[in-house]
Amino acid sequence: MTERVLVVDDSSFQRTVVRDALEGSFDVVGEAENGAEAVELFEAHEPDAVSMDVVMPEMTGIEATRAIKERWPDTVIVMCTSVDQQEKMMEAVKAGADGYVTKPVDPDELVPEMKSHLG
Repeated sequence: MTERVLVVDDSSFQRTVVRDALEGSFDVVGEAENGAEAVELFEAHEPDAVSMDVVMPEMTGIEATRAIKERWPDTVIVMCTSVDQQEKMMEAVKAGADGYVTKPVDPDELVPEMKSHLG
C-alpha cells in the first residue's frame, strides 16, 4: 500500500515542486496553503505523512505540526525550510516534527527523508 501524503506550503510554486517530487513514491492526497487549511485537510484525509512549510500566514507550520501531532501522534511530518531558519527548526522539533529538508527542495533529499520516517 502506498503511503498517503499531504503537501503544505503557502507558495503554489513550492507546492508543485514538492508534489512532483513525491508523486512517484507516494499518493499525494491534497495540498494546503496555510497551517489552518493543513489541519482541516489532514482531518479530512488522515494521511500517513505531511510535507510542511514553516513560515505561512494564518497558522505557521510549527503551530500546524503541534495541532496535528497532538491528535495524530504517529503522523510523520517533514518540514521544508530555508537554510537560515535554524531556530524555527528547533521549535518545529519541539512541536513534533520528524525531520526536515531545506529549500529549494531536492527530490533526492525529500523522498528518502520522508521514507526514512515512515519505516
